[in-house]
This record gives sequence, structure tokens and C-alpha cells, in this order.
Amino acid sequence: MTFIANLAAAAILCATTTFALAHDRSVDVRFAPGATGTTVEDHVVGRDTVLFNVGAEAGQVMEVALSANNTAAYFNVYEPGRGPGDEALAASETTNPINAWRGSLLTSGTYTVAVYLYRNAARRGEQADFTLDISVLGQAGERVEGDFVDGLAGGPDFLQAAIEGGDTLNLRARPSAGASIVTRLINGQNVRNQGCRMSEGRRWCRVATLADPGYEGWAAGDFLVAGEGIALLLPEEPPGRSVGDAVEPVTFAPGASGARLMGRLDPGAARSYTLDARDGQFLTVQVLGQGPAISYSILNPDGTALLEELTSDRDYRGQLWQTGVHVVQVMNHTANVANFKVVFGIE
Repeated sequence: MTFIANLAAAAILCATTTFALAHDRSVDVRFAPGATGTTVEDHVVGRDTVLFNVGAEAGQVMEVALSANNTAAYFNVYEPGRGPGDEALAASETTNPINAWRGSLLTSGTYTVAVYLYRNAARRGEQADFTLDISVLGQAGERVEGDFVDGLAGGPDFLQAAIEGGDTLNLRARPSAGASIVTRLINGQNVRNQGCRMSEGRRWCRVATLADPGYEGWAAGDFLVAGEGIALLLPEEPPGRSVGDAVEPVTFAPGASGARLMGRLDPGAARSYTLDARDGQFLTVQVLGQGPAISYSILNPDGTALLEELTSDRDYRGQLWQTGVHVVQVMNHTANVANFKVVFGIE
């Protein structure tokens, strides 16, 4: 009996050491601004699976191609809400050619491409180094009104920015990481949900701030959670202090080529400074803030951007190409009241 018990224990130990537990690893796929696809290099070992998540919309076409140094490496494609263990939309071991697939998508959401090793190779603990090409082609449809926080249909009227570490969330002019920044949202700020769409492999939501005047733009859905229709409570303005969205002309003392002004901005507020300058002159701007960096931008007399947006830890100096009133707008995207100095120079 002792001999048999020892054999059983040895068999259990052997099974435990031979068959390692599988560990799935998840990777969010992001395309470069304006791109329709990307190439990922990675590896998979034994029974593990690498899950690549990419956003796409119904009516678009997805292309996936796998190249590996181990012929036992394959991939499955799963529709939104499905994954390993569920029925696959495509299995590359059966495609023609093998490990290459192209298909029209019927559902909007996050698709999963699962790369794995086939049976015997997985049991032997083999490794495959691979290159995975993923593309999403075709125009995205109209945005879906009232988007779910984690989907593209139905859902809350309001969303809330959820950012860690004191960062801010960029609100952009288009659903692209390369689009110009309209404003920045702070953690916990509620916004009105105007619908979402997939672009560059991720979900973007069109939102509107609740402040008056407000901003509208596109924010990455990764950093949005369900919100409520109330504005974020901010510190009150001390009595008798002028803060907010004022316009202040900049004048130089006789014979001077520069000026220094002081200001104070509540969270989310901005102030514009106007000054006359000529084509060919050089403009210098320094924004000296106390605490977290605030931002500023510069507009030409015709309203086009001379400087899109720069944080206050960086100075600006550049040659002007228009004559007339230039506008320097200082913006406070932080959660705190900002006291600052702004220095102007014209040569």
C-alpha cells in the first residue's frame, strides 16, 4: 500500500510540474494618429495566450496576418463580448492561406485577436516569436447617440473623466490622438455624453463640458466612466478678485519692448491677452505659474493658430507673419486655482 501511495504521489507531482498553468496576457492595440493599422511584435509560450484588443465598427473590414518562427502558432478572432472558450469569428488554422484573415464586421465594439500555440507544442512548453499585422479599413459610421460606457449603444446621458496621478484628459477636435486639443478635463469632471465611435483601434466619445461657456470635443473612452449631470464643485473665488475668461489688452511703457502682467485663474478658466505686432517682428511669451503647469496658446490676427498649445514650463519665441492684433490665451486645466505672471516681448 505504501508503494502504491508513493507512486500516486509521484504521478501527481509529475503532472503538476509538467503541465504549467496557462496565463493569458491582454494587450490593447492602438494605431498611430490617422493610421488604419499597426504591426505588433511579441511572443507566446506553452499554454499561454496573448489577447490583442482592437476597436472597430460594424461595416468596417478587419485584416489580420500572423508570421511566427514556430509553425504551431495560430490566432483566433473573437467578436465583442467573446473570448477564448467561445465560438470564434475566425480561426487562422483553417483560413486560406493559413494565418491570414480578412472579414467584414457586423458588430461595433472591441474585437479580440488571440495568439496561441497548437496542442502538442503548447504541452511541450515551446515558444513562438511572432509579428502580428492588424488593420481596420473603411469609414466608421455615424456616432451612436447615448453610448454605453463600455459599448456603442444605449447608456448614460453623462460621463465622468477618470484619470490617475493628477493627470488631465485631452478633449480633442476629432476622434484622433493627433487632433488638436480643445481643452483638458480634470479627474472627476462630469461631461454630457453625445455618442461614441471607434477610431485608430480605440473608442472615442464626443462629450460636452457642463460649464458655461462650455467646450465640445472627443475624449478617449478608456478614461471615461458613468457620470452625473452636475458640474464638478470647484473652490470658490475670493471676494473682490478678478478671475475668469477676461480679455486684457497688453500695452508697453514708452520706450519699452516688453511688459509683465499678473493673473489668477480658477480651474477650467482662461484669460486672453491682446497685443499689436507687425509681420517680421519676433514675439516672446513666458508664462510663470505657481504649482502645476498651466497652458497657453497664440492666435494670429486672422484667427489661425500661431501656437497650438504649450505648457507654462516652456517659453515661446518666434517670428510673426501677420500684422495686427495677436491673442495670447492662458488656460488653467488643473484642479487648483492658478496664480501666474505672463511676460511679453516684441523685437
